[in-house]
Amino acid sequence: MRFYYTDTELKGLLKSMVILIDTREQENSHILAYLDKQKVTYDSRKLGFGDYSFMLPANEKLGIIRDTYFDNQITIERKASLEELSGNLTQDRQRFESELIRASKAKLLLMIENACYGDIIGHRYQTQYEPKAFIAALKTYEIRYGISINFVAAALSGNFIYYTFLYCLREYLKGGGGDR
Repeated sequence: MRFYYTDTELKGLLKSMVILIDTREQENSHILAYLDKQKVTYDSRKLGFGDYSFMLPANEKLGIIRDTYFDNQITIERKASLEELSGNLTQDRQRFESELIRASKAKLLLMIENACYGDIIGHRYQTQYEPKAFIAALKTYEIRYGISINFVAAALSGNFIYYTFLYCLREYLKGGGGDR
């Protein structure tokens, strides 16, 4: 059942969104600083996969009778560098792929900080992982698991996380978010 909200109600619901941060996420003070500056509520909890997701708190007045969690529908996996991602695709490949399998029914966005596609091609990272193998692994996982790869400057990571979830929630509340 879908409800139709006035612009004021929709704005209030969107403002109540809570960003969920996996308890294992480390060195994210730049993201927390952005969320604090924007007065965005966040909560640390263990997520089944990914590093960030969101929830909508109950609002009985507007027909939302319980907290609604989206961590099984959409999540962002953050990699702080190409070196970290390279390690995930080599030494930790089985663990990383297991996480992608767990997330395969959800929309998973891979957010790679402080890098671009050209950095991989130009081998501008500090590991021995060959660019051709790096690209092959990323493209294979992109197709196999339906992940979305996003290169984002670390200074913009909080913004990327917030607006990704804000517009996902907005579409859901307006009835266009699907039942994925």
